[in-house]
Amino acid sequence: MTVAEAPTTTKLKRRVVFPFTAVIGQDEMKLALKLNIIDPKIGGVMIMGDRGTGKSTTIRALADLLPDIDVVANDPFNSDPKNPELMGDEVRQKIENNEPIEIAKMKVPMIDLPLGATEDRVCGTIDIEKALSDGVKAFEPGLLAKANRGVLYVDEVNLLDDHLVDVLLDSAAGGWNTVEREGISIRHPANFVLVGSGNPEEGELRPQLLDRFGMHAEIRTERNPEQRVQIVERRSEFDQSPNEFLTQYDSEQKAEQERLVKAQQLLPQVTIDRDLKVKISEVCSEADVDGLRGDIVTNRAAKALAAYEGRTEATVDDIRRVVTLCLRHRLRKDPLESIDSGYKVQKIVARVFGLEEEE
Repeated sequence: MTVAEAPTTTKLKRRVVFPFTAVIGQDEMKLALKLNIIDPKIGGVMIMGDRGTGKSTTIRALADLLPDIDVVANDPFNSDPKNPELMGDEVRQKIENNEPIEIAKMKVPMIDLPLGATEDRVCGTIDIEKALSDGVKAFEPGLLAKANRGVLYVDEVNLLDDHLVDVLLDSAAGGWNTVEREGISIRHPANFVLVGSGNPEEGELRPQLLDRFGMHAEIRTERNPEQRVQIVERRSEFDQSPNEFLTQYDSEQKAEQERLVKAQQLLPQVTIDRDLKVKISEVCSEADVDGLRGDIVTNRAAKALAAYEGRTEATVDDIRRVVTLCLRHRLRKDPLESIDSGYKVQKIVARVFGLEEEE
């Protein structure tokens, strides 16, 4: 493959975002987001919690924390110049024909899905008139194309049309988006980490849709007065002089970024003992979890956590720390009950793994 060097371009001034390492508390949400970055196949995370608890701030901070990625210049799908699974058909064809491609760097895309977005805006549209008159597939990419290799964030996902949520989950699971109009079909990569957030007071997602999110994190308003003051002070400091505030966290941000990159590289080497896999399935069975998604996601999340901590073998402790995130939204429940806070799952885990003494 021949690769042409990307021309030197003037870098645009980076948007100032509150640093991820400066976010106080909300450890469950931060852990779920980091594990999904390490292994996007976990399947995204649904974050439910009170208004004003820093959901949007933390999600945007994580995307900003990630290192720049190599993309094919001027490509609407942020195609990866080396991975065929993450490149559009046009780029793949160029590489197969040994044509030179230009490589550029970009920040990991962070795409916000507006609440009133239409299916065309999300998936993209085909200009049928142009396709028929000029004989070319005139495709106008949507938000799924822009989100390829990045993070797609849907605030108030519980208020989004169920059909659109289905489309998002299908793309997130398969890594591809297909648009069909009048017998013309176009497919492009749409490999992204899907993050949804919402306020439980405004209603839950249907169980069938909720189950397809890999993880479910619950966040609550901080009640400790000292912590609340610290959060307010940090936010005020950031708002008054953002650049100075960012400088204070430069070394922590860099260390966290390096840790996530190393974890992504280490992940393929991480193993989980078969006995532990059996016990994970035993927990899912005892919790009466439908299907096998819970088993698969718990295995993946435990391995991602081991990789994050620089280990090549997942442990019982890893499983214990991720299992509530992976299973709480899959438990069968009374329609009048809210999602289990984790007590039921942890109780079953303690029994299956023989950890009652530690309770």
